[in-house]
Order: sequence, then structure tokens, then C-alpha cells
Amino acid sequence: MNTKNLLVSFLAVASLLLLVATISAADVADNVEIKVDGTTTAVYNNGSLTQVVVPAVTAGDSVTVKVTFTAIQNDSDVTFEAELEGQKVDVHKISPSQPVESGKTYHADVTLTVPSELRDVLSDDLTLNVVLDGNDYKTEIENINLRVQRPSYNPEVKSISFDQAITAGETFPVDIVVKNMGYNELNDVYVTVSIPQLGLQRSGYLGDLVSLESCDGDCTNEDTVSARLYLTVPYDVKPGVYSLEVKIASDSMDVSQDCNCDVSNSDGSITITKQLTITNNFVDNIIVSSTSATVDAGKDAVYSFLIVNPTNQVQVYKITSASSSGVSSTVSDSVVAVPAGSSKTVEVTANAEDAGEYTFSVNVFANDQLAKTIAFNLKTEKDSSIDPIVILTIVLAIIFIVLLIVLIVLIAKKPSKSEEFGESYY
Repeated sequence: MNTKNLLVSFLAVASLLLLVATISAADVADNVEIKVDGTTTAVYNNGSLTQVVVPAVTAGDSVTVKVTFTAIQNDSDVTFEAELEGQKVDVHKISPSQPVESGKTYHADVTLTVPSELRDVLSDDLTLNVVLDGNDYKTEIENINLRVQRPSYNPEVKSISFDQAITAGETFPVDIVVKNMGYNELNDVYVTVSIPQLGLQRSGYLGDLVSLESCDGDCTNEDTVSARLYLTVPYDVKPGVYSLEVKIASDSMDVSQDCNCDVSNSDGSITITKQLTITNNFVDNIIVSSTSATVDAGKDAVYSFLIVNPTNQVQVYKITSASSSGVSSTVSDSVVAVPAGSSKTVEVTANAEDAGEYTFSVNVFANDQLAKTIAFNLKTEKDSSIDPIVILTIVLAIIFIVLLIVLIVLIAKKPSKSEEFGESYY
């Protein structure tokens, strides 16, 4: 009986030792320290996991998970894999492989992005799992607890709506929807819409945005606000593709790293850029028929140009002529009022006393700003006309010569005196 009991005890101890040996042989590492963003989060010794702290991570941000471990086996191609396991989304990353030798200490790290989908709630639990995996051995450490939460102050632009094809002179609306995706309330939120290339900008005040899940009572939709701002494109804009920028600013900003936007280093404001196309059928509303003329010296040369007003209101233009050396110029109207949707013609007169080539310019101002400078060319030639007195003298001379020739001819043809014979009758 004692022999039988002894045999049973021996088999039990042998089985236990075999199980321990099998478990130990399965692990590639021990004394594993796990850090999240530099903070020691958990340690793993002799097959047992101890959680040191529960770090908080921000949805949408990147976190670095680092392990320091002692190899308990010789193995090759050992990789470190970290996985963030949430209720909705899992993410994982694997480090490059490395060989390990028993008794030596090694390090490995990976960087993961906390799923932005977790921003739908203020905070939630997140599980970190790590694996050290070689060709022959593997150490798996599971269920390391993390806490994921929203950024502290994080306005998120949910939508930007506008007509992406605009005509010059058009006033168009830009609709923006902003939601507080942060942990805390956003105070004094402003929105600015601009087209920097054109110097256009409009701003609006959105007020305070609470964090919906943290408010008490009936606060439906208080974490979301919409705004409509209008921009007017000038009539003289060149056609092309322009950038439309939407800027969101608040007293406190803490934007998620995965924000598809530009973040200002000075005030933390966010800017989202969109593209729009502007067409213009009246790129130049000042139309010149001809800028060159040739006249005799001392004569007036007359030019003309057309001012078109494509706007929906009266436009007043101031016109000045800049004379240059040797040529003088004037305009028919120094101030021109062009009704909406209409046009007017302005004449320019230039004169140069001496023959030669001249240039002068005419400036057109709209709203006290230079709208266009028109350069004209004038070529004058010597007067090719003949003095009337000279013509009369030539005519009289020709008449005199003709009469003289006729007289000479007549004299030459006069017959000589003939003898007279009388008849006698006998």
C-alpha cells in the first residue's frame, strides 16, 4: 500500500515538473517591463502579470509601447507585436525581428494610433496585448488595461458645404457644422471663412459648445452648431482655382493628432482647406479698340475705349491722361458714371507738333484704386499737303506756257503777202 501511494506521489510530482518545464519552455522571455509613452504600465515575471498603472491615452493620438525583457531561450527572428483591443476597432503593429540569446536583455518598441472611432464617447476601456514571438518560442501577455478618452478641447468640423463653381461677382454661402469632440466644454468658438488669394474673409461667433455626454438635463445638440457665412467674389477676379479656408478658434484648443487639418502653433486653431473654381466672362471690363494711330504733325489723333460695368450697381470711374514730352493728350470725360449692366465709351485726343513717334498713357480708377493703365502710341509725319498759293502759281505758269505755245504756233502759220494782179480788158 505504501509503495502504491509512493508511486502515485512520484507520478504527480513528475507531471507537475513536466508541466512547469513545458510552460517554461514555451516562453521566450521573462522579466518583461511594458511601458506606454514612457510610463511603466505592467511587468511580467514567472508567468504572472502585474498591472502597475492604468495610463490614459487620447483617441486619435499615437502611443509608443516599449518592452524591455530578458531572453530565457536562444531564438531567432523574435518580433514584438502590440495590439490595442477596443469594443469597436482593433489595431496592431509588429516590430522588426531580432535574434536573442538566453540571459541577455533586449528592447523593442512600436507606435500605434489609438482608433479615432473611440472619440464617440468621452472615455472607455482599452486593452493592450503584447506578444514576443520567435521561430521556436513565444511569450504572450494579455489584458493590460488602458483608459482611452477624448482630447481635452477638440472642435471637429463635421461638414463644409458650398458651391465649388463660382462666377465672378457672385455672393455665395458657406455652411459649416462644428461639433465638440473633446472631453471638456469649448468656450467662445469662432469660425472664419476666407479666400486668401483674393483677400476675402468673413467671421462668425458660434458661442460655447458643451461636451454632450457630460451635461446634465436636456442639452440636446448643444455639442453641435452650424453656421452660414457669405463671401462676395469681386467682378474683376481672374478665372482659376482658388483655396477656400475654414478656420475654427477657441480659448482652449487640444486637437487630435489625426485631424485632417492644419494646426496653428501660436493659438492652436485649426484650418481646413478646400478648393473652388471661379469663372469670369469679363476678365477685363475696360476694352480698347486700338492703341496706335498715325496722323500728320500738328493734327489730332482720336482714340477710344469702352468701360463695361457687369455689376448690379452704378460704378463711377475717374480717368486721367498723362502727357509725355512732345505730345499732349486729353480725355472726353474725366469722371464717368456707368449704370449697372451697361457700358460707356471714352475718347482720348492726342496731338504732337513735330514729326516722330510718341507714347502716352491714360489711367482708369475705380473706387479710388487703379483699375487699368492704357498705353497709347502716336506716330506723326510731315504734312504732305501743298500750299494753295504754290498750286495757283503752278497753274498760272502752265496757262502762260500754253498760251505762249499757241501764240508761237499762230505766228508760224501766218501766210506771206501775195501779189495782186488786175484784169484788163481790151
